[in-house]
Order: sequence, then structure tokens, then C-alpha cells
Amino acid sequence: MTESTSQPSKDAAAVVQPSLDPYAAPRVANVPEPMLLRGALDERPTWVRYKVLAWLCLSATVAYVQRNSIGVAESTIRADLSLSEFESGLMLSAFFITYAVFQLPTGWLSGVMGSRLGLTVFTTIWSAFTAAMAVATGPISIITARLGMGAVQAGVFPCATQSIAQWFPRTRRGLASGALAGFMSVGGFVGALLTGYLVVHLGWRLLFALYALPGFIWAAGFWFWFRDQPSQHRSVNQAELALIRKGQTDAATGASRPTSTPWGVIVSSRAMWFIGGQQFFRAAGYIFFATWFATYLQESRDISIAGSGLLTAMPVIAVSLGSMLGGGFTDWVYERTGSVWLARQGVGAASVMLCGLLIIPSYFADDATLAVTLISAGSFCAAFAGPCAYAISIDVGGRHVTTIFSFMNMCGNVGAAIFPMVVPVVKAAGGWGAVLFMFAGIYIASSLCWLFFDGRKPIVPEDEPTPSGA
Repeated sequence: MTESTSQPSKDAAAVVQPSLDPYAAPRVANVPEPMLLRGALDERPTWVRYKVLAWLCLSATVAYVQRNSIGVAESTIRADLSLSEFESGLMLSAFFITYAVFQLPTGWLSGVMGSRLGLTVFTTIWSAFTAAMAVATGPISIITARLGMGAVQAGVFPCATQSIAQWFPRTRRGLASGALAGFMSVGGFVGALLTGYLVVHLGWRLLFALYALPGFIWAAGFWFWFRDQPSQHRSVNQAELALIRKGQTDAATGASRPTSTPWGVIVSSRAMWFIGGQQFFRAAGYIFFATWFATYLQESRDISIAGSGLLTAMPVIAVSLGSMLGGGFTDWVYERTGSVWLARQGVGAASVMLCGLLIIPSYFADDATLAVTLISAGSFCAAFAGPCAYAISIDVGGRHVTTIFSFMNMCGNVGAAIFPMVVPVVKAAGGWGAVLFMFAGIYIASSLCWLFFDGRKPIVPEDEPTPSGA
């Protein structure tokens, strides 16, 4: 009689290893991953990725409410703190100075930390700086708070694009990017409306103290609920995980974080500079609405201050709608054609070119409303290119998506900083007509940038060794 030895069966029951973390996915032992993914065919995908997008869009709204509300409250703050106009100008500009300078450092840090930790830390600190504005006693303290807020908010959107890369398949990156960009405009618009009312009834100090609260609440909730990888979230079923992973690599999703950054490869990349170039010109064109557009209407179209405020809102609304619809459109083109070039670069180039061509006839329109309608239609077209820019930075970014996006966004902020200073020079030389034609030319230049690189290849080749100590 032979003695049989007990062997574990290949069909042994799976052992679910629970986690103390309520949102961490339980680990399943004894079951190979292919068998887990096979179950994805028998169930409908969950929608956790869209809940992630909702969290990111809420973060964008909170960020833009906090950063832009100071413009409405500027005169009240200036009078209360006895600021000179020069000091008040520094207060307004301080945010954008550090926001541009810290794009690359915070982008790199976002890649190292991951979105969960990065967004939680960044949001908490920038909200603290918002609260610090409420207790400012003079120009130094309030300018310092604005500088700090800009430096920390620079890391928010690199983290957000990293999350889009990790949580969305390529066929939905444009939609997610468009929603994110659209809610930036929503935040700016809502912030202006709320601030105009609250600063009168509550005062600017209590206003900024209240504006800081949503950031703290958001950071706590995000840390508790969010996970960097879909596979780490217990609410994601296998069908959704398979949908997200379709056509992706570990590098594309950020599953393997970079230990160092190949700056030489990135800075010497032709694609990187043309991606940065389209953002430089597109942001330079967009900032016209936030700076000189109301003055243009008042001086060249003889519109009252109240009337100019209403007409100025038209392009802003158009930008918000264009961003959201443009994201869906670029994904639709990709799904129908399978061409990344056509969906990202083709749509991006055509959109901003059409914007430039619509702005030109606005100069010849006699009616102010017609002129603004043409410019708003152009803004709507230009906003189509925004999701294309976000999506292309993810497509070519690989493991370095936060750095690639930060480089692109830094170029945009440089353009936005330069253009308002150029307008008075051009106006003095050729009047508002010359400014308007320059405005159109800037968008046409952005269109050309889209045509001179190959967005189908990653900027850092996936098989290229990352230099140590870079």
C-alpha cells in the first residue's frame, strides 16, 4: 500500500486577503492575473474612473476660485492695506511668477510622489497660503502668500494629467482633459461671481478664510478615497481595469515611477519644443481676454464698463464649452480613425488656425456684438486644442508625463506673462487694429507648431536607459 502525499490543487479556492484600508483593493492569492482578467468579459465595467475625474475637476475649480478671486477684491484690499498701485500690481502678478518658475520642480516632484500624495500635499499647502492672505497686514505678507500659493499650485495639473494617464485609456484621455480644462474656466467664472458678492457682505479677510476651507476638505477626502493605480482601488472591477489597461504599457500608466529624469533627452527633443511652442502661443492668445480685452472694447468700440464686462464674459464661456466639447471630439476622431496624429495634432492645428481666421474679420465688423461674437467663436475653436495639448503630453510622456506636461505648461505661462507687456507697444505703433491682427497671428503660429513634430512616439524612448544621477 503506497502512501499518498497531499498536494495543493491547481483549482484550490482563491484566498482573499483583506486590507485595513477601506478603499484598498483586496489581494487575491492562488489566482493568476489572466484568470482574474478573464472575468472582465462577464461583467460591466464600473465607473470609478469618472469619479476620479470628478475629484480632479473639483480640484481645478477650487484652485481657480482661490487664485483668481483676488482680482475682484483688489481695490478693497488695496484700500484696506494702504497699498500703492505698484504694490497692488505685484500682489496680482506674484502668483504667476512662482507658478511659472516652479512648473518643472513640482512636475518632477509629482512624478516621484505620485498623484495621491502630491495632490493632497499641494492642495493643503496652497489652501494654507490662501488662509494666510486673510491675516495679511501689509504688502510683504500678502505678496508672500501669493508667491507661496503660485509655487505650490504649479504641481496640481502635472499631478492631474498623471492621474488621467493612469486611470483613462487613450480613447478617453481627450474627454478627461477637456473636462479638467473646462472646470478651470468654471472655477474662474464662479470665483468672480462669488467674490463680487461676498467681499461686500463679509469683507475680504473672511472671504479668503472661507475660500481656504474647501481645499482642506478636498485634500482629506481625496487622500482617503483615491489610489494612484486603478488596480489598488477596491471599487474597480476587473472589467473596468481591463478597459483602462487596453493598449497601455506600464510606462504609459506610470505604474513604474522614474528614479531620475533624462533632462538632456527632453530638452533636446524637437517634439518637446514644438509642444511647448503651441502652448506658448495659445496661452499668449488666451491671456488677452483676462487682461486687455475689456479695455479694447471700451476704447475701440465705445462700450461702457458695465457693457464691456458682459461682452468679456462671452469668450470665457466659449472657452469653457469648447474645452469640454473639444475633449470628446478628439477622442471621437481617434476612435473612428485610429490615428493619434489626426486626433491630437490634426484637431489641434485646425482648431487654432480657425480661431485666427475668425478673429481677422472681427476687425472689420461695425457692430460690437458681432465683433465679439466672431472673437468668441474663435475662442471656442481655440479651446478645442486645449484637450489635444493635455492628451498629447500624456501620449508622448510615458513615465515622465508630469515633467513633459510641466515643461509644456511652463512655456504657456511664459507666453501669458509676455503678451500683456507687448500689447501697449503694438497699440502705440498701430492702434488696436494692429493688436487684433497680432492676436490672430499668435493663434496661427500655434497652429503651425502642431505640424512639425511626431506625436506618435514618446519623447523619452521606453527602451532607452535612464541616466543615473540625472
